[in-house]
Amino acid sequence: MKDEISIVICGEAGQGIQTVETLLIEALKSAGFYIFCTKEYMSRVRGGANSIQIRVSEKPVSAYIKRTDILIPLIKEAVDHLGERISKETFIIQEDFTEEAKKIGDVVYSNVIAASTLAALFGINRETFYNLIEKKFSKKGEEVVQKNKEAADKGFEIGKKLSLEIEIKIEPKADKNDTLINGAQAVAMGTLAGGCNFIAAYPMTPSTGVFTYLASQEHEFGIVVEQAEDEISAMNMNLGAWYAGARGLVSTAGGGFDLMTEGLSLAGITETPIVIHLGQRPGPATGLPTRTEQGDLNIALYAGHGEFPRIILTPGNLEDAFYLTQKAFNLADKYQVPVFVLTDQFLVDSYYNIKPFDLSNVQNQHFIKETGVDYKRYQMTENGISPRGIPQFGEGLVCVDSDEHDESGHITESQAVRTSMNNKRLSKIDMIKSEIFPPELIGSYDYKTLLIGWGSTYLIIKEAIEKLGRNDLGFLYFKQVYPLHDSIVDYIKKAEKTIIIENNATAQFGKLIAKETGIVIKDAILKYDGLPFSVEEIMQRVSNG
Repeated sequence: MKDEISIVICGEAGQGIQTVETLLIEALKSAGFYIFCTKEYMSRVRGGANSIQIRVSEKPVSAYIKRTDILIPLIKEAVDHLGERISKETFIIQEDFTEEAKKIGDVVYSNVIAASTLAALFGINRETFYNLIEKKFSKKGEEVVQKNKEAADKGFEIGKKLSLEIEIKIEPKADKNDTLINGAQAVAMGTLAGGCNFIAAYPMTPSTGVFTYLASQEHEFGIVVEQAEDEISAMNMNLGAWYAGARGLVSTAGGGFDLMTEGLSLAGITETPIVIHLGQRPGPATGLPTRTEQGDLNIALYAGHGEFPRIILTPGNLEDAFYLTQKAFNLADKYQVPVFVLTDQFLVDSYYNIKPFDLSNVQNQHFIKETGVDYKRYQMTENGISPRGIPQFGEGLVCVDSDEHDESGHITESQAVRTSMNNKRLSKIDMIKSEIFPPELIGSYDYKTLLIGWGSTYLIIKEAIEKLGRNDLGFLYFKQVYPLHDSIVDYIKKAEKTIIIENNATAQFGKLIAKETGIVIKDAILKYDGLPFSVEEIMQRVSNG
């Protein structure tokens, strides 16, 4: 076979497909393979058809592809469910894992048999697999561990037999010291690196992984963790935490964020910093709650009544998810504005190997000032940024008000004060623009066709243009979409043709570019069926023009 293999395992909810994913990617990583793993799943506790894709390679891989080299169908509906992802070249392992599991004592062991079958095909040591089983099942007792080891033995037996039919020549070339994490963990680690010490959230797919990871680190990092009764409370608790001097995170999805928008406006007028992780999924309303989309850029841009500045960061890989999230806390603190970290289901649920994060240049900047007796929370300044005091740090009174207020924070309906205070808040956007993350150009600098993307489409488009190998193609990746970096105008003017690529139906970023620059991008590659683009899909649609 090739130097890279795409494996797909398809089963129903409740069948333990998550266990297959966990065991197999840890086994492959520990054996020294480069891997990429992602999943698509239905919104149900039992039944349906869900799948995971694992790319195993001799070189770094980090994007979703349509091709399936090996399929393990744990249900008969698998082939129909996967559709065009199955081809004549797909090797379908047709062992009846359920029947083998029954012989061991329970159909529940079919997942471990499947995982160990694949482990055997890749030459993974059986003792390594045993260790992973002990790590995963030890809390359930020795009998469960032994039964799963028995299931692993059956899987290794099947794998040995299959190795006579499938020749796998992939060599493990990855650094075993690399880290294997997913997007949710990268955002959560960035949150910790940013000095976050408070999180209140209400669970909502796909953002819950960030919340649960931070909860697991509660004691080690001294984080106050609160599962709020709803999203409104979560937002307001975080505003209270920032007011008191903490660094808080809101982690939610589109529907939850809708409920938070009044609180967002409160952050706007009180100039209270806030960091919001918004994991996108298809709407409107509940939509496709476990799928992916880039459909919430507009609500991040325009949510909240009134006019106030904000920053929107859009990480497209695990490194950006970490470093941008860490940076988000400094930006929120410095400019006293809401900062969004806009991800989606595809990014937060995707794993791959990366080098450990470099913390040598990670610095947390704090901008809280000690107050004097004459302290004014909303003191007029040249750049619009008033010194931010907190209660009990100095002699001053830290007075904030959701009504329009004067410099001291007291309510006013003075038209002159209203105008000057509004101007003060909006003037901060000029300073914010001084440290926008610029877009990155990938591919040819002598491009004739320029592709533009943001967020989680980054690695898919990047691999697509690398495989196309065309000297006339360039790709501009935005990790910050608002405020928009001025350089975009020159990039677009240089191109003969520009194509916007977005995982939504209306090219929301394309419309933002038109609004900010006056340049209308007429060509768009859009997808909004709940699934991410595949590398092959981008290659085909770009080639078709």
